[in-house]
Amino acid sequence: MPSSANPARSQSLAVIVMGVSGCGKSTLGALLADALACPFLEGDSFHSPHAIAKMRGGQPLTDEDRWPWLDRLGSATATASETYGAAVAACSALRESYRDRLRSTIGDHVRFVLLDNSREQLLARLGNRPGHYMPATLLDSQIATLERPEPDARTMILTTDIAPEALRDRVMAWLR
Repeated sequence: MPSSANPARSQSLAVIVMGVSGCGKSTLGALLADALACPFLEGDSFHSPHAIAKMRGGQPLTDEDRWPWLDRLGSATATASETYGAAVAACSALRESYRDRLRSTIGDHVRFVLLDNSREQLLARLGNRPGHYMPATLLDSQIATLERPEPDARTMILTTDIAPEALRDRVMAWLR
């Protein structure tokens, strides 16, 4: 993968597409990675087998379950962004402390994109993901856990009521 997706960029870039389950993190993350010609890291693949079993069984994760996951994903994202000049990861990053943990591992070049939608729309999307270990019954616990970031130079908030490609274009314009 080329590291010159944006030759004007003087340092590496890491983008974390965040939000509750079913918001479209993986879809947008893959589109962004393709546009940036960089790796896409699916946060779900960094969960431990124990954490996956808990979620599959309908149990929300605790912070103790999440810290090692965030460290693994943050480290992989940092390495990928340094190696390729950019990296995109999908990660719920529901709490500010989780985002701080990722920032401390990845560095100041990380940007967050929160994908937002109504509970009803999220439930509908979760119903269309057969075989995924995250049951729709955990959506309310994720919504309750979410500490919404304030939009700023390093954080963008998008409502996912338009096509994923249009969301990608908005993020790409914001990153420039």
